[in-house]
This record gives sequence, C-alpha cells and structure tokens, in this order.
Amino acid sequence: MSGAGKRAMARGIFGVFGFIAAFCATQAIAKEAKPLFSDDTIINIQLTAPFRDLIKKAPDSTDPHAATLTLIGDADGAGEKHALALSARGNSRRDTVVCKFPPLRIVFNEKPADGALFKGQKRLKLVTHCRKSRNYQQYYLLEYAAYKFLNVLTPQSLRVRLANIDYIEADSGKLLYSRTGFFIEDADDAAKRNGVKEIDVPGVTVAQLDTNAAARFALFQYMIGNLDWSMYSSLAGDDCCHNAKLIGDRSIPLNNLVPVPYDFDYSGIVDAPYAVPPEDISVRSVRTRRYRGFCAHNAEVRAGAAMFVENREAIYGVLDGIPGLDASKKNKTVRYLDSFFLNISDEERFEKQLLDKCRS
Repeated sequence: MSGAGKRAMARGIFGVFGFIAAFCATQAIAKEAKPLFSDDTIINIQLTAPFRDLIKKAPDSTDPHAATLTLIGDADGAGEKHALALSARGNSRRDTVVCKFPPLRIVFNEKPADGALFKGQKRLKLVTHCRKSRNYQQYYLLEYAAYKFLNVLTPQSLRVRLANIDYIEADSGKLLYSRTGFFIEDADDAAKRNGVKEIDVPGVTVAQLDTNAAARFALFQYMIGNLDWSMYSSLAGDDCCHNAKLIGDRSIPLNNLVPVPYDFDYSGIVDAPYAVPPEDISVRSVRTRRYRGFCAHNAEVRAGAAMFVENREAIYGVLDGIPGLDASKKNKTVRYLDSFFLNISDEERFEKQLLDKCRS
C-alpha cells in the first residue's frame, strides 16, 4: 500500500472511533417517542371523509376536508375517535398520472386526551397506497422499510407506524378501500426527542452541517439508491431542504445541523413504477446508485461505513418484521443491500464507487 493509502487508512481508523462515539452520544440523549411511534405493532383505523371529492380535487388543491379517524380492533385505545382536517399533500403523487389516491395530511381539530394512542399529535403525514392494486402496497412497505433502516442507525431519524386503513366515504358510509399505509413522525417531534429544534431556513452551507450526520445521510441515501434529495438547499419557496429537514441548536450562527431525510419512493430500493432519476443526474434508472456526498466529509464517510457494517444484520432484520412484504420483494431488496455492503466493505470498490465520486 502506498504511503498516502496508509495515511488515509489511519485517518479512517481514528475516524471510526470518533463517528461511533458521536453516534453513541446521540443515542444517550434521545428521549422516548410519543405513544403512536413507541411501538411497531400494526394498528387498524377507519378514516371517514368525502374522499371522492378530495381525490378529484387533489391535483389542484390541498384544501382541508372534515374527516374522522377511529381506532379499531384490539389495540390499546380501541374506539378512540378524533375529528380531523384531512388534505391531500405532496407533489408528484398528487398527479393522477402517477397516483390515483394521494398521500394525506392529518391535522387534529383538538388535542388528543391523555392515554390516547394519538396523544401529543397535532399534524401527521400519512403515506397511502397510490393505486387500487394491492401490488402497490409492496412499494410503500419498502418505503416504510427505508425509514426503519435509518431508525436502526440513528435516533436522529423520523419514526414510522404501519396502519391497516379502511377508507369510508362520508356521505354514503360505503367502504371504498382497505389498504395498508403508514404514519410519519413530525420532524419537530423528532427534534424534541433528540433535545434540539427543527430549523426552518431557506438553505444553509455545507460547512454548517454536522459532519458525521452529513456523512451518514449520504451513505444512507447511497444504500437505498436515492438521488432525489438535498441536505443543504430546497426547491424555490420551500424551507430547507429538498426531501429533508434540518434539526439542531437554534443559536446563531447556525452550525452542526443534522439533515434528516424523508420521502423515499423515488429510491432504487423501492423501485416504484413511476420513479425516474432527477433530470440533472445521468443514470439509466433509480436502481443505479450514484454517490452524492461531499468530499469534505470523506474521512467521516469512511468511519461511517464501519458503523453501517456493524449494523448490517439489524438492517436486514427490518425486512423480517414487515407484515405483508412479499418474499420476492424481500429477496430483491436483500440482493440490493448486498451490493451496497460489498461496495463499502471492499477497499477498492469503496474508493472507486464512493470517495472518488464525492462532490467538492
């Protein structure tokens, strides 16, 4: 090995201890999630709303509709009922060419009572089935898996909770669909769990990001084959960042900010039928990985890779705990993860496929 290579390896070895120490520190301060996200058991709910009107208007409107959420089945709090404002959300998935059923935003009209499963919730995102075919549930089970992979790696991530959902048309009381979806923890709640705040700014510089968190973010996105993100900038008119939130200390100047990713349906690990790579990235399909981390974080990326390898079995284990995931989808996902771990475990591949592709 060349002298430069030995020096790089030495930096990597020392970096591993620094990265894992930082990781353990965040674990230590993380608080328990609110009741909805403190358990992985699938829940059963009914959503009653004027869905036909909501779906029809979704491409052009995110106006709220009066709705009701009822917890059913044998879960704690069965019979719990909440009045809501329910609206379509998202961008591409509100397009009827992409999805016939939009993702939803839930706003509780009143604060859920003590002892309620939804205690502490104000606003929630609900990832829905997109199309009528039950096959489409597989894509969103895999998106759910992506969130759970990141939960394995760090508490600085959004929690999720699976739900079997009966969608009831308000006027007729007719059952429209029974499908699986999942709730996503609000970023502000994730920040509070980690003893910090959500940071709402139009954008930041790379230098303002926590280096370990930014390295983990880039590695994670590379693992799941996601190219549709930015950890420091946003689309015009939105708060930072594109498919990510920033959490951290609000003291000025803003530094050591942690980017927390979300929205993984355009990733290679999900491989949704409508997913295409971003126009400015020249790859053939979303299954093709492209490393998009920053060169300034290469030492932390090397150290971070060791932490991913350390948690490899737990990451694979996530797939075993997802009810309804087809064996064929699971096997395809395992093979996709295998190729990631090969790339970060082999020194030559790691240099060529990741570090040499970094952005300056």
